[in-house]
Parts: sequence; structure tokens; C-alpha cells
Amino acid sequence: MAHITTNPTFGSSLASRLRSVFAGLREARQRDAEMRRTYNELNGLSERELADIGLRRCDIDDVVRDRFCAR
Repeated sequence: MAHITTNPTFGSSLASRLRSVFAGLREARQRDAEMRRTYNELNGLSERELADIGLRRCDIDDVVRDRFCAR
């Protein structure tokens, strides 16, 4: 019977791991800001403008969620 042992790599420094964490947080903030902007822009449209692009006001939440959660 063969056994395989794997050890986690400790080669990455604390600084590089922190940079990675902060980069992820920055990306999340940017995505959230873009999501809010999109929601506010769609919500600011009139019923007629929404109908022109094939949406109803009740669809806005779903459209925004689908757009940003599918990434």
C-alpha cells in the first residue's frame, strides 16, 4: 500500500498573503460599487425606458444579481 504525504507550502511570505487578501477586498469593493451603480441607474429609468430594454421594475433586482453573482 502506498502512502502520499503532502505538506502545505510555507514559501509564500506573510506580506504576499496580505497583499492577496487586500487585493481580493479591493476587487470586492469595486464589484459592489459597480453593482450599486447599475442598480441605481436601472432604478432611475422610467417605466417606458425599462420597457424599451425589455425589463419591468420588478426585474431589476434579478438582473443585477444575475449580472454580478455569475462572475
